[in-house]
Amino acid sequence: MPHLFRPTLLVASLLLVACSGANMAPRQDDPTQLKLLYWQAPTILNPHLSTGFKDWEASRITLEPLASFDPDSELTPILAAEIPTLENGGLSADGRSVTWRLKPDLRWSDGEPFTAADVVFTYEFLSDPATGATNAGNVQGIETVEALDETTVKITFKEVTPAWFGVFVGAEGVILPRHQFINYPGEQARTAPANLLPVGTGPYRVTEFRPGDVVVYEKNPHYRAVEQLAFERLELKGGGDATAAARAVLQTGEADFAYNLQVESKVLTELEAAGRGQVLTNFGALSERLVLNFTDPNQATPSGERSSLAFPHPFLSDPLVREAIASAIDRDTIAQELYGVTGQATSNFVVNPPEVVSPNTRFEFDPGRANQLLDQAGWVDSNGDGSRDKNGIEMRLLFQTSVNPLRQKTQAIIKQNLAQIGMAIDLKSIDASVYFSGDPGNSDTVERFTADLQMFMTGNTNPDPLPYLRRYTCDEIPTQANNWTGDNDSRYCNSDYDNLWAATVIELDPGQRQANLIRLNDLLIEDFAVIPLVHRAETAGIGDRLMGVTLTPWDMNTWNIAAWRKSNG
Repeated sequence: MPHLFRPTLLVASLLLVACSGANMAPRQDDPTQLKLLYWQAPTILNPHLSTGFKDWEASRITLEPLASFDPDSELTPILAAEIPTLENGGLSADGRSVTWRLKPDLRWSDGEPFTAADVVFTYEFLSDPATGATNAGNVQGIETVEALDETTVKITFKEVTPAWFGVFVGAEGVILPRHQFINYPGEQARTAPANLLPVGTGPYRVTEFRPGDVVVYEKNPHYRAVEQLAFERLELKGGGDATAAARAVLQTGEADFAYNLQVESKVLTELEAAGRGQVLTNFGALSERLVLNFTDPNQATPSGERSSLAFPHPFLSDPLVREAIASAIDRDTIAQELYGVTGQATSNFVVNPPEVVSPNTRFEFDPGRANQLLDQAGWVDSNGDGSRDKNGIEMRLLFQTSVNPLRQKTQAIIKQNLAQIGMAIDLKSIDASVYFSGDPGNSDTVERFTADLQMFMTGNTNPDPLPYLRRYTCDEIPTQANNWTGDNDSRYCNSDYDNLWAATVIELDPGQRQANLIRLNDLLIEDFAVIPLVHRAETAGIGDRLMGVTLTPWDMNTWNIAAWRKSNG
């Protein structure tokens, strides 16, 4: 989950290096300077108003949650003084409330005090429908958030809530400064200056931001451990492509860190052989998937809404057609030829943690069966044009994704697969800075989904996948009426799924809850509501002098950037 920003001076320099040899590129030797490359450039620095991980990554350097899960899935306090437990009085015995105690004497990067009132305000910001917050679903189960005193916050849930840690935790739970947003309520939230120049509690603060291009940071002088920070200046540079970013870190050494190296495995191996860096891989909870539009993107309501619930899709609403598409896609070829050791073909929507990964699903590449299913559904090539049709409707689909060489190669494989069963596919590539922007005014976003098929990567952001599974509930469907907020971009709606999801929210028995989570996954797969493709390792390039980078499945790459440093050698 688009853009006008194209190769800049950075990309030009990378192209020059590629043509003339690595020895022409300047190496990043100053240990007080950190250069990060994000080929998917951030466009906003408020993750509550964006669905793009690129924006979350850049924001996470300066904005913080109360706590986050570390690589071992242990909850670690950040702004909180401790993790709530029954023993310390943080968790109520009835399972309906959690009380967080905050670290004392914290300050925002502009010097203002950080207090429990900021946590309360963040809840109000997210829960106001007029805000159109992308993370609003995380607070739907909350009844009240109260500041008991300046360093104590009590959250009361509407129902018994075993997963109390789903609120104000991880990248989805960063706290916003009340004094920076209080004058921009509701629909005005997107006009707040702090969306572009955020004020945070994190280790570094933003000094310059050019959306779609570059973010510059300096030490936050009010950070609680400022004396431990290694860098005087950070530059997060956007634009270019994943291969160029990988080359700049692994081969030429002109950058220190490269995000999301969605590059063919053999190319990464060749670049890593230069000896100037390494690729970190982390098989977390992220997967590439094919999303099917259950509504017709080619019809519009009188108000101009496309992909409207008023118009079911003429053939993707048929489960036989969806099953045919799933059977026709060669997932093993996509995983093995394009991703190599950084990807594994999968049939599951939930791919981590292991205890909730379903053992019940399977996939099989079977074009013959796919053709039989389409015949059974009544779709035949009656006019000899190479694509199936029925009642005058041709099986022609528009398939969109973000601009990325690996995704374009995946599109090509899927197009060829579906052509073999009589489907004509038109391909569309959208710049990531628009595709994942969450901009309600742009029809090329993941949420607006004005195509038949789309492909992207996402996953659960903490060990409990229930908030992630919420994205296929009916209430999460983006519409014109809700300003295109919600993660159910496929417009899938199944009352059985919704009822099981709601029951799991309040299920206290660990064994039954685990079974419910697996069943929710299975319902999506059995109904072919989504077609998982590849369980993707998160891949990042780090220079040979950069230390302290620790990837976790449950937060952004930059979650522990306060611990990063560069050696002097």
